[in-house]
Amino acid sequence: MTLAVVHTRALTGVDALPVAVEVHLSGGLPAMSIVGLAETAVRESKDRVRAAIVNSQFDFPARKITVNLAPADLPKTGGRYDLAIALGVLVATGQLPAEPLRGYEFVGELALGGALRSVRGALATAVAAAGSAHTLIVPAENAGEAALASKVKVLRAASLLQVVAHLTGRCRLQPGTRPGESAPPDDERDLHDVRGQHYAKRALEIAAAGAHNLLLVGPPGTGKTMLASRLTGILPPLSEAEAVESATIASLGSRFDARTWRRRPFRQPHHTASAVALIGGGGTPRPGEVSLAHHGILFLDELPEFNRQVLEVLREPLENGRIVISRAAGTAEFPARFQLVAAMNPCPCGYAHDAQRQCRCSPAQIARYLSRLSGPLLDRIELHVHVPRLSPTELRGAAGPRDSSQQVRARITAARARQRLRCGKLNAHLSNAETERHPVHPQGLRMLDDATQRLQLSPRAYHRTLRVARTIADLADSEEITAAHLAEAITLRGDRADTHE
Repeated sequence: MTLAVVHTRALTGVDALPVAVEVHLSGGLPAMSIVGLAETAVRESKDRVRAAIVNSQFDFPARKITVNLAPADLPKTGGRYDLAIALGVLVATGQLPAEPLRGYEFVGELALGGALRSVRGALATAVAAAGSAHTLIVPAENAGEAALASKVKVLRAASLLQVVAHLTGRCRLQPGTRPGESAPPDDERDLHDVRGQHYAKRALEIAAAGAHNLLLVGPPGTGKTMLASRLTGILPPLSEAEAVESATIASLGSRFDARTWRRRPFRQPHHTASAVALIGGGGTPRPGEVSLAHHGILFLDELPEFNRQVLEVLREPLENGRIVISRAAGTAEFPARFQLVAAMNPCPCGYAHDAQRQCRCSPAQIARYLSRLSGPLLDRIELHVHVPRLSPTELRGAAGPRDSSQQVRARITAARARQRLRCGKLNAHLSNAETERHPVHPQGLRMLDDATQRLQLSPRAYHRTLRVARTIADLADSEEITAAHLAEAITLRGDRADTHE
């Protein structure tokens, strides 16, 4: 046989598309060429494959070898094709029978000695392979990650020799198993630690219950970051489907610990982050912070310190829950259904409207500082909450009983269950038509109409305020949105006017 076909997969966004590795031997000067829109790392695999085959005590043919990665118009990146190419060479030279390879897919980078090295995106590959009824063979380091996917058989291999031994029936490979979940961090943050700030904690609970976006505004040291860091502790655990989807995106990065796959993402990029770092991209598109925060929290501290053009890229994923990255070689789409939590000072020095310290900023400086945040971006943030400074007397007076994260999480879990039972989704994700179908007390509607005129709310802000009121009603186990629920939602939205005075 001079032609062999081996199956593998190429990463395109979060998808892993099937690729057929065709290896053909022909007469001519000894050489090996790889075609099929292969980038540099893929073309360099010919040297890794040659050394791995020789060092595994197989014969490398002194013939012309052509490797085609089909389909030819699909970009191929990385060293994930090494194992499939090496097996194709062994089948084409008659050192390995072709029949046992049917029903398998192979992913792995080869070391020069024949050992298998891990590749990125093993979980995405396993999720895609589940629909093909193929068994997936991956490097041992990726086995636990790939085993997170259901409905696919994953086998772990440490070297090319082990894969060949399995295919020839001499020694069977062991299946990959899900890793044990690592314990929570020792410094797990509890909402019980936050003294005072009852209004901000109430807003945090409402935001968590309906997956609403939240902006915390206040002087330095008032607990804005402390409150935001405790949001994941009051959110319900991820479902298995959500956890696998979130982990699939995380596996596309360079660092992924499969033991943390059940943890809800909490991403906190520095304010010097670029638009590509935040939204994703590159020559070969990779997910950015907004996608890595899928089903979790994206926390932007010191919000006005971010470049305005960087922040503007958040508008599309906040509205659509996804991001599309277009490049000359193709288009990649990544999910980005995250909850935005941001914190900022009210002015450059941080003490505007502070009762205890005088602001040193001029009106022009404050206006310039606040102008870094566009109206359309702020319009997409439902809750604008002031976090005031507490006096020592107020801090001591706040030392009484306080709800723990576990107690708050129970209320949020019940509210989310009501939302999913009613609409199959969380309130923040409702369409305008779905939002308007909920029963609202006539007095509440009049109040909302008046607030829309007084605060000059856009139609988007109108519906977002109505969704917040629906969440407040769910926390109160009320089928109808009452005037009290809408009053609280309007108050939480109205803080925006105080922030921009």
